[in-house]
Amino acid sequence: MTSLADNTPIIIGVGQYSERVGQPGYAEMSHMDLAGAALKAAFADAGAKRSLPQALDTLAAIRQFEMSATRYSAPFGHSDNVPRSIARRAGANPARAILDVVGGDRPQRLIGELAAEIAAGRSKVAAIAGAEALSTVRSIVARGETRNWSEHRRGSLEDRGPSYDGVIDRTAFKHGVAAPISAYPLAENVRRERLGLSLQDYRLEIGKLFAPFTEVAARNPHSAAPTARSAEELATLTERNRLVAEPYGRLVVARDQVNQGAAIVLASVGEARRLGVPEDRWVHIHGVADCAEPSMLTRADLEKSPAAVAAIATALQIAGCEWKSVTHADLYSCFAIPVFNLLDAFGLDRADPRGWTLTGGLPFFGGAGNNYSSHAIAEAVARCRAAPRTMALVGANGGNMSKYAAGVYSTRPADWSQERWSSLDKIKPAFGVLDEYDGEAVAESFTIQPGKPGEIATLVARVGTDRVLGNSTDPGVIAALRSGKVAGRMARIEGDENGTNRFWFI
Repeated sequence: MTSLADNTPIIIGVGQYSERVGQPGYAEMSHMDLAGAALKAAFADAGAKRSLPQALDTLAAIRQFEMSATRYSAPFGHSDNVPRSIARRAGANPARAILDVVGGDRPQRLIGELAAEIAAGRSKVAAIAGAEALSTVRSIVARGETRNWSEHRRGSLEDRGPSYDGVIDRTAFKHGVAAPISAYPLAENVRRERLGLSLQDYRLEIGKLFAPFTEVAARNPHSAAPTARSAEELATLTERNRLVAEPYGRLVVARDQVNQGAAIVLASVGEARRLGVPEDRWVHIHGVADCAEPSMLTRADLEKSPAAVAAIATALQIAGCEWKSVTHADLYSCFAIPVFNLLDAFGLDRADPRGWTLTGGLPFFGGAGNNYSSHAIAEAVARCRAAPRTMALVGANGGNMSKYAAGVYSTRPADWSQERWSSLDKIKPAFGVLDEYDGEAVAESFTIQPGKPGEIATLVARVGTDRVLGNSTDPGVIAALRSGKVAGRMARIEGDENGTNRFWFI
């Protein structure tokens, strides 16, 4: 590799750290403790002969859930400078500290951004780190106890803010389908009806997709739920696998109760050589691309994410790679539809022997907040090192299929004389969204969610070039949604005294 330009960006170290409540060695580590431990592990993984912490000039921290969404609180407080809290635990003091925006796409997108900074000569050693400790937080709160995890760290901070703009429509909040666990079923049910499947048959489809994921999770020491399960077990609704939003049972949705941290260290080839990082630790970045799109209700097709397809297609194109050349793949699996979206678009087999997860997937390995794909990249790097010159692909999803980033990796050298990171133009909306409406509309999709007063159904319907939502608690309407095809039926929508819409079929 002597012919590589000194400013060629490479990954030189990856680290993961985790613990499970009540397991041997459990230490009630905070978010910052877990991320710091992962960063230390990534430094050690590089095998440098000189100090990597002292050489680190940039650290980008992944925003944890308790700083990302109102439904997550920070009962024990948190750091006012997350990247510097993480860096301190790993013995580093970078000149640049970044706290990135919300989104599961961010670790993968940051690989492209930081690699481009290295290629341009503005950075020599950069790292990405993040963690979640929601399982520990909930365990401590459940015992009626508290902790003090507040920290004040001096130093510069580039806080990019949460940045939810354009991700969710106001009417989705009003009708209870803004959160991913209730929004994704709207996409899932469009796909289900297109395939002509009943709800139970489609649950089995999801089970068949995810059963191999559970086997990978069962072998992964960092998994939050290391248990292999059959497709039938995942598909059957029981008291343990209760319905959370039709068609999802609890076992097949992203698991946020985790204690997991992961970190990735990048460097220029010249700096890697100066630091004495052995070349067998180097993994090259062959292509990174990202793309965003408008809120789900404004898209041309509820079941599809053209942004995800564009990001992966572009990353492969930049890398000069085809799907048949990819040996290792991790497709972001917070729910089934982001995986199905890509398999459908690229004509890939659900049962492909390569498999579609390297970690075990978010419902089984664990959905470590916005940082999950750092774990996927760490696994991809390990696979590439173990099988030199093979190609790995990581796909990372953010929001409600709102933005996607993809990366291609290999120990095979990559020439960065031309930039290998492409940030694509945002896809334009195809539909408007009506907050209020009184009249007839054509049904398109739905979900049903359990609640204390009883089940509530939410319908998506079309009115010309707009979409509108409506809710119903009528048992007859809910039974009709479950018993036959919904798309194409005429519905009556009208506002109620709570500022939301209600619907019934006509």
